[in-house]
Amino acid sequence: MPKMSAPITVCAKLLLCQIKQPWKQLRKLSLSGNPSVKEILSQPELRGQKISAKGWVKAVRAMKEGKFVDLGDGSSQQILQVVVTPCCDKRDITFGSCLEVTGLLEQSKGQGQAVELVAESISLVGPCDVSGDYPFKPRKRYSADYSRQHLHLRQRTNSFAALLRMRNVATQEIHRFYQSLGFIQVHTPVLTSNDCEGAGEVFHIMPGIQASGPRKNTPDTTDNSTPLMFFDTPAYLTVSGQLHLEAVASGMSKVYAFNTAFRAENCQSRRHMSEFYMVEAELAFLSSLDDLMQNVEDLVKTTVKRMLETCESDLTLFFQHLSPKGHKEQVQKMLSSEFKRMTYTDAIGILRGQPGLKSKAEWGDDLSNEQEQCLVKQAGGLPVFVTDWPASAKPFYMRPNPDGKTVACFDLLVPDVGELCGGSLREDDLDRLEAKVAKLGQADALSWYVDLRRYGATPTGGYGLGFERHLQWILGINNIKDTIPFPRWTHHCRM
Repeated sequence: MPKMSAPITVCAKLLLCQIKQPWKQLRKLSLSGNPSVKEILSQPELRGQKISAKGWVKAVRAMKEGKFVDLGDGSSQQILQVVVTPCCDKRDITFGSCLEVTGLLEQSKGQGQAVELVAESISLVGPCDVSGDYPFKPRKRYSADYSRQHLHLRQRTNSFAALLRMRNVATQEIHRFYQSLGFIQVHTPVLTSNDCEGAGEVFHIMPGIQASGPRKNTPDTTDNSTPLMFFDTPAYLTVSGQLHLEAVASGMSKVYAFNTAFRAENCQSRRHMSEFYMVEAELAFLSSLDDLMQNVEDLVKTTVKRMLETCESDLTLFFQHLSPKGHKEQVQKMLSSEFKRMTYTDAIGILRGQPGLKSKAEWGDDLSNEQEQCLVKQAGGLPVFVTDWPASAKPFYMRPNPDGKTVACFDLLVPDVGELCGGSLREDDLDRLEAKVAKLGQADALSWYVDLRRYGATPTGGYGLGFERHLQWILGINNIKDTIPFPRWTHHCRM
C-alpha cells in the first residue's frame, strides 16, 4: 500500500489540473462573448470599448438624426440605451423585437443613464409583429390578471421579470442558509405510494400505457387482456417529502429538500395552487419545539434580508407600485421583531373575544383564513406561531404532548397570506405509532416508516414551508399564481 501512494497522488494532481483548465476556458469564453445588460451597466472598464449586446426592445424613441432604442435582456431592471444612427437604422425595429447590437460604449450625453451604446451594426434576431396579437405595449403597466392570460409572454413585462429575479435570489439564499448550518440536500421522490397528510387531496397516477413484463395476477384479474396499473401499488404525486426526509434524517441527522409538491384541491383561492414548491427540513436528535420554530424564523428573515440587499431596484418597483400601501414598512418591522408565539388554546380564547367574526371559534376545529388574520392582527401585524394543536386536527406522525389531547406542533401565520409553514416533533414511540397507522389502515403501506422507530430511533422534528406563499407575503402579491412562471390550478394546466 505505501508504494501506491505516490502514483495515486500524481494521478490526483493530473486530474485536478484537467478539471481546472476547462473552467478557466469557460470563464474566458463567457467574458469574451456578449456581456449582459447588467454587466455592461455595472462594469466601468467596458466604457470606450467596442462591444456587442443582445436583448429585446423595450421602447423606441425617434429623433432627428436617428432613434433611441431601450434594450433589455432580463438580467436587470435597468435597460441599455442604444443610439441608432441612420446608417444602421432598420424599419423593422419595433417594440418586442430581438436585436444584436454592436458598437461603441460611450459616456451618455443625456440624463437617466451613465452609458449608451452607439450602434455601428444591428442584426434583427427575431422580429415582433406589434400590428398583430402581441398583448403588450411599450411603457404601459398591466394588471396581474391580464398578464396571467399570457403565461408564455409575461416574463417580458417589467414586473414579472423582477419577480423572477427575486425568486432566484430567494431560492439561492435558502440553499445557502441550510448549507451553512450543515444540512444535506435530499431529492425526495415525486411519485410516492404514501399520502403524507392523509387529507385525500392527492393526484392518482393512472398512466395510459400498460406495464411490460410478467403480470402479477390477483384472484379477480386473471384475464391477460385486463389493463394493469403501472406500479404494483397505488401511486400518487407527492403532497410532501416529509416521510422520505425522516428516513434519510435517521442516518444523516440534518437534511432538507426544495422540491415540487402537489395538491388536488378543487379551489380557486388566491392562496392555493395544484403545483408548488416546498422547503422542507428534518432534524434528528431534536426534542425542542422552540428550537424548530427558531430555525424557521431564522430561515424566513435570512431570505428576506438577502433580497433587500441584492434586489433593491426590483423591490422598489413592487413596494412603490404593486404592493399594498405601507407594505415595505411591514416587512422592515418583521425583520426587527421577534415572531410571536401562542398556544392553540390561547388562540381560541382570543378569537372568542373578537366580535364580528363570521365563523365561531370552537376548540378542536381548524382555523379559517379570517381567524388566522385576526390572530396576526392581535400580534401587532407580526408573524405568529400557533402551537400545541388538538391531536384530532393534525396528522398521525406528530408527537403527543403530556396532556394527551394536543400534539407538539406549530403553524406559522403571516399577514395577508395566513399559514406559511407547519412543523412538529415526530412520534418516536414505536407502540403508539404502530397503533396509529393500524387505525388508519396503513400498516402495510407504512411498515417502512414504522421501521424507523424500530431500528436506532431518535427524537426528530421538521417542517414544511410554502415557497410561493413566502414570496406572496414578502412582496405583497395578491394572487399566489403570480409568484411562479407557469401556475397550475383546477381547470387550468396550460402549456
